[in-house]
Amino acid sequence: MASREHERILQDTEREQGNTAFRNNVKAALALADAVRSTLGPRGLDKMLISDVGDLQVTNDGVTVLEAAKVEHPTAKMLIDTSTTQDTQAHDGTTSAIVLTAELLLNALNWIDRGIHPSVLTKGYRMSLDYALSEIESISRSSDASDLIRVVETSLSGKISENTVSNLSELAVEAAVIAYERSKRKSIDPNNIKRITIRGGRVSDSERIDGIIMRKTRLDYQTPDKLGAGKVLILDGGLDPKELSLDASIRITEPGMLARFIERQKKELQDRVQSIADVGTNLLIVRDGVNDDAIPMLRKAGIVTYRRVERDDLELIARACGASIIRDTRSIDSDSLGNFESVKEESWESVDHVRIHGSIGSGQTVIIRGSTQSILEETMRTFDDAIGVACGLVQDSSIVPGGGAIQIALARRLRSFSTSVPGREQLAIEAYAAAMECIPRAISENAGLDGLDRILEITAAQASNDNDWLGLDVTDRTIYDMYERGILEPVRTTRQALIGATESAISVLRIGDILWAKQDPKTPDWQSELSQDND
Repeated sequence: MASREHERILQDTEREQGNTAFRNNVKAALALADAVRSTLGPRGLDKMLISDVGDLQVTNDGVTVLEAAKVEHPTAKMLIDTSTTQDTQAHDGTTSAIVLTAELLLNALNWIDRGIHPSVLTKGYRMSLDYALSEIESISRSSDASDLIRVVETSLSGKISENTVSNLSELAVEAAVIAYERSKRKSIDPNNIKRITIRGGRVSDSERIDGIIMRKTRLDYQTPDKLGAGKVLILDGGLDPKELSLDASIRITEPGMLARFIERQKKELQDRVQSIADVGTNLLIVRDGVNDDAIPMLRKAGIVTYRRVERDDLELIARACGASIIRDTRSIDSDSLGNFESVKEESWESVDHVRIHGSIGSGQTVIIRGSTQSILEETMRTFDDAIGVACGLVQDSSIVPGGGAIQIALARRLRSFSTSVPGREQLAIEAYAAAMECIPRAISENAGLDGLDRILEITAAQASNDNDWLGLDVTDRTIYDMYERGILEPVRTTRQALIGATESAISVLRIGDILWAKQDPKTPDWQSELSQDND
């Protein structure tokens, strides 16, 4: 019975097995890698993305290109997940992770065609990853304060015009260092540094400002637009009288009953406002709405109010001022309040903003400017990468040579390591080493150079000088010490790219059978339905 059911299921399924399945998976990976390979390096080219509704986007960011691609192949989707994880963890190296994954799969296919079993390649790849990660630690060095900007500049190279790379890098490093110095836990989240965009001006006009800035104006214009130091209360909800439930009703049986009901609601609202004032509140931040009857009450109590504030901003203000976010005014006490140093309303490009400077000082906002909407969007994406790299670097200062030098150094060491490994796993380690060289090859080719020749030159230079930091600067096509040249890369970027690419390649290598459910959508028989309706 079970066997017949099994046969029936297979009849409704398209099946790919063995080498055929793996070969098709490799083709999908290579196609995806080819879509982003040309963006790699300082001379990489941009991609123009046009949505199905005609929206235009020009970008050099690999993960942006991949996420915009509408792919159906499961292997391609796996690689996109790898790129997304790389972006989340390291904020850089997304393209490298995809290109390396595809190269690992291609090299594995070459050995599978020669009779090497995938399990052997899987074991060899895991051995290679472990060895490479240990060697990264021996090659790396700790960066100092002067290196931070150079590392971020390297990560931005090729993503945006060269004249703005320095400005954004300095801005990102400044914000990251301040956030780290002010953090009590000595760990920072890039998302805690608020970014806003203002259309107009140059990218170089972008700036960092202490305090949380929101596109808001105060609820009541009769209250002051500036405040000195005071207390802030953050309400996760609204300031309204209790509403009737949907199935409730009011039965008026005597004159004045409705007026008394309304008066009772106002009294309840007054009590809530009074409880807010009694704890010493000077500034009220409300997530939802504020009843009109409450406005004069708040004014009389001397409370400046901002309403319909987004949840993310509530959390940022709470963090900057040391306040608790409360849901019910009945639970208010003095411990719920935070402290702010100042509140000030300002106008940029005819748009009102309010700046709240917290007493803890952890709040800061970066204002990104751009002349056009497309430039503004791309600059924001670039700065998001920059601030992510900078925040990671101030917490882990380890760096390695950029420009593909670290990959060539690891390939050299892996080839030496492979000679000590008996068995066919040695072949897998050599395949892994060869795959590492795809990064410097792509960087060279995107700069109009012969990739193979440059790899051989750098390999020879590193070996003869016993210096793993030698690499190619494609701006003048000369081999330099990457540290002296300022072409640097965070260890976490290289490490995460290796881990993500290796694990993705192994996952594909372990697939020996692909079952596709047959798609046979039925076309509605409108004629028969019409006949039934007429009957």
